[in-house]
Amino acid sequence: MEFFNPSDLTTALPLIFLMGWASVLLLVAVFVKDRPGLFPALSALGLIVTGALAWPGLNQQTSAFSGMYVADGFSTFITLLLMLSGLLAIAISTDYLKRFDIGRPEYYIIMLFSISGMMLMASAADLIVIFLALELLSIPLYVLAAFAQPDANSEEAGLKYFLLGAFASGFLLYGIALIYGATGATGLSEIYVAAQAGIEAPILMLIGAALILVGLGFKVAAVPFHMWTPDVYQGSPTTVTAFMAAGAKIGGFAALIRIFIVALPSISEAITPVLWAVAAATLIIGNILAIAQNNVKRMLAYSSISHAGFLIMAIVPYANDAARFDVVASALFYLLAFVIASFGSWGVVIALEKKAGRGLSFKDYAGLGQSNPALAFSMLVFMLSFTGIPPTLGFTGKFFVFRTVLEGGYTSLAIVGVLASLISAYYYLRLIVVMYMQKGSPKALNDSWLRWTTLGTALATVLLFIFAEPLFDLASRALLALG
Repeated sequence: MEFFNPSDLTTALPLIFLMGWASVLLLVAVFVKDRPGLFPALSALGLIVTGALAWPGLNQQTSAFSGMYVADGFSTFITLLLMLSGLLAIAISTDYLKRFDIGRPEYYIIMLFSISGMMLMASAADLIVIFLALELLSIPLYVLAAFAQPDANSEEAGLKYFLLGAFASGFLLYGIALIYGATGATGLSEIYVAAQAGIEAPILMLIGAALILVGLGFKVAAVPFHMWTPDVYQGSPTTVTAFMAAGAKIGGFAALIRIFIVALPSISEAITPVLWAVAAATLIIGNILAIAQNNVKRMLAYSSISHAGFLIMAIVPYANDAARFDVVASALFYLLAFVIASFGSWGVVIALEKKAGRGLSFKDYAGLGQSNPALAFSMLVFMLSFTGIPPTLGFTGKFFVFRTVLEGGYTSLAIVGVLASLISAYYYLRLIVVMYMQKGSPKALNDSWLRWTTLGTALATVLLFIFAEPLFDLASRALLALG
């Protein structure tokens, strides 16, 4: 078997370019003194070019490196979503890093390497490559979480994330080993063929799949693998938290969808009840624990956990062949809605955050509707979108998820999702009440990039609601290469 063909470089060109660009910037940072705006601009340029290189792949399906890497509509959609996430992360980071005196060019370079890992997670068609992609995604995030050193909270967040992340990676690797033992293959399509033909030790495959679910469940902050999330989100620099909340979920769910839909449909009857239980637990526990939070960063951390529950809920009907493409499309659409609202809400948090973590409690938002109407309106839109109230993109995202679940025959899970949304309305609307109905005069940071990012994402959350159907059609055309 020929492992390398020159045409493989063309297939993987977006990933190769971004990693090469990050490497070049690393060298530039050694020899060129950091100038204000230089590295954010160069990093943003790299992301834009990567997105342009990836765009033609929406309607293509090719593989490279003996089938270990695939470029299809699914991976391209994820790549474009990651480019959007990276650009939004850069936009909300520039002033924040200066304000907290952590403005070093390595921040943007490390972020680009992490995005490269997320891209590889979406394109990996081999379990070994998925593991390598997970480490490329995670190790830069461990560094970014502790980037505000010598701040003790940031150092603690980085250490917690590193230790628990390494532990979760062990589960993933053990699961890969068991699946290889059961099927004699690590390629997703080869695993699918072996499973369809019948294997001697199906229990090994089941246990392996469960361990892979544990490893990726940690990355997407699903219950019961979520305990790291509030502490790491709270201790990390807020811009890192915003990037982590969106990017890690995109990468984790990309791998989760590809593994279970491409490689493991034959064990769907055994895995589906586990996914059902994880989705329900994530929805219920994430929302209930969010109610008790008085710190906005911790509230958004538990909110992020609950949204992971909705995404897992979208995957549950993957056993139904007729609903399989709707599973992918609804999950991708929900990811898009979550990313836009997530970055916008974290932008508002950054605008109000003061030194030493001050400005993060609910009471610090009192009177924001009077002192800064634009910022308060933006946060109002994001909270409504998270709740799933029209006319926001979040409402449409939940609609498509519920439709997929109901068509798949999981009415009880849909009921759990509706109850979870009702619970979430309490703490989302609580913040709205504080902003508009309590007295105060919070002062927000006057940063143009941050202001335009929050307003832009708020308007996108509302305006894209009108174009939800074409967006969903685009997600539906982002076909996953099946085994």
